[in-house]
Amino acid sequence: MAKEYLNMPSDETELAGCIADATGPLAIHGGGTRGITVDGTPLSTSKLQGITLYEPGAMTVVAQAGTPLSEIETALVAENQRLAFEPMDHRGLLGTQGEPTIGGVMAANVSGPRRISVGAARDFLLGVRYVDGMGRIVKNGGRVMKNVTGYDLVKLMAGAHGTLGVLSEVSLKVLPCPETQATLVLHGLDDVAAIQALSKALGSPFEVSAAAHDPAQKQTSLRLEGFEASVKYRIQSLQDLLGGETSIEQDSAARWVTWRDVQDFADVGEDVWRVSCKPSVAPALVAKSGATGARYDWAGGLIWLRVSAGHDLRTALGSYDGHATLVRGTGQPKFEPEAAGVARISAGIRGRFDPRGVLNAGLMG
Repeated sequence: MAKEYLNMPSDETELAGCIADATGPLAIHGGGTRGITVDGTPLSTSKLQGITLYEPGAMTVVAQAGTPLSEIETALVAENQRLAFEPMDHRGLLGTQGEPTIGGVMAANVSGPRRISVGAARDFLLGVRYVDGMGRIVKNGGRVMKNVTGYDLVKLMAGAHGTLGVLSEVSLKVLPCPETQATLVLHGLDDVAAIQALSKALGSPFEVSAAAHDPAQKQTSLRLEGFEASVKYRIQSLQDLLGGETSIEQDSAARWVTWRDVQDFADVGEDVWRVSCKPSVAPALVAKSGATGARYDWAGGLIWLRVSAGHDLRTALGSYDGHATLVRGTGQPKFEPEAAGVARISAGIRGRFDPRGVLNAGLMG
């Protein structure tokens, strides 16, 4: 292998060579903005850059895995399109540098507030090219939504954090930007009442695209997007449905960027956890979590918690239908330990994709 690309290959062939020639664990990363560290020789995909195909009419974009997310978003905005799943930028929360990459977004299945209405990042992934743990280049899926060849494998790569294969290229479905957006804010609700209101709004026909609650401010936010007349009508309808004290924020894009990136927790030196659960149990989980701060997203299906350093949140929460991920902090496993049966299945899958155990070894169990 040529030494000049030992840890930073410039194309897929070199990436395959790096993995095939590895004699020990590899620590895979893209832009390095998510703060994930594992033991092993660093291997960066940051030089695998460039949009290789963009067809606005087909609402499809294909890009190499190391392409900065900002480059893709700039190209989409020029055609009045966007990544619908609204990926979070972790840099403020984690104090990291670098540029988020599209490969990193897909490897971690990073999805923002709009997930509640349109789905997760993986739901927009049409196809992938990746290199497995033996250094073999694999292509799966296609460039249009109707092509479902290898559909399950494409979805499997999203959220695997590089443990099954190193993404080299991704194909994505994109969506048009809406004409306008606005946010209805409900004031003064406690956590239980807020979750009930959010659930009621999502169960209505008024097409809410984001639903969040800030306990500290007692503000419950519902975002609506689309044509201006439609947004105006739907907000009025929600006011009538939900009642109580409300206000309307017409230009609320900045509000949702702040919420998406959990900016309120950025400058506080405590651990930060991300808890997925049933919305109906979210207030009870927060109440017994021992958290010093909380944020509800996805109508309560996602909770961000700020806790004292080293606090054993999983023990505090006890048994519930969901899982907790340590996003910022040390002293606890990052991912929820798997039940014995699930762990055996996961190990079997990793054994097929990475029989030598060189790709981000130990990261997910």
